[in-house]
Amino acid sequence: MTISIRSAAPGDLPLIADLIRGLAEYEKLADEVRFDEAVLGTKLFGERPYAEVIIGEVDGTAQGFALFFHNFSTFEGKPGVYLEDLFVRPEARGSGLGKALLSRLAAIAVERDCARLEWSVLDWNEPAIGFYKKLGARLMDAWTVMRVDGADLARLGAGGGKSA
Repeated sequence: MTISIRSAAPGDLPLIADLIRGLAEYEKLADEVRFDEAVLGTKLFGERPYAEVIIGEVDGTAQGFALFFHNFSTFEGKPGVYLEDLFVRPEARGSGLGKALLSRLAAIAVERDCARLEWSVLDWNEPAIGFYKKLGARLMDAWTVMRVDGADLARLGAGGGKSA
């Protein structure tokens, strides 16, 4: 068995879309997938890319991906790598592909002089949490993710917001 990791190219867009849908199904969030594939392609491969993707292959067949982008740590005074999505198809789990994808992301972070690699994981996903802990990751229990989206985002961006 041969595992390889490569940077995604524009021709990988249908594959990336398929892997995102596979991740959403696994996370029981398929009803939340609303992207337009053409717009996704522009955001990943257009004039100003907002994120990057690496593709993981097992014996020459794409079996997983990681989508990531840079954030910034003001305390460290350096960028970081934020892993938005990591997914390995069920048939390739246990092959070492997930570890290879995370290892490549860690190498990218080191190459780019980043302070850290971080991501979120659903609290019910015990297999993933256990896997991440074995790689040296730690839970950041003191932090809670906050989000503003949809109509609330538009309202806040217009200077408004919800009243308490």
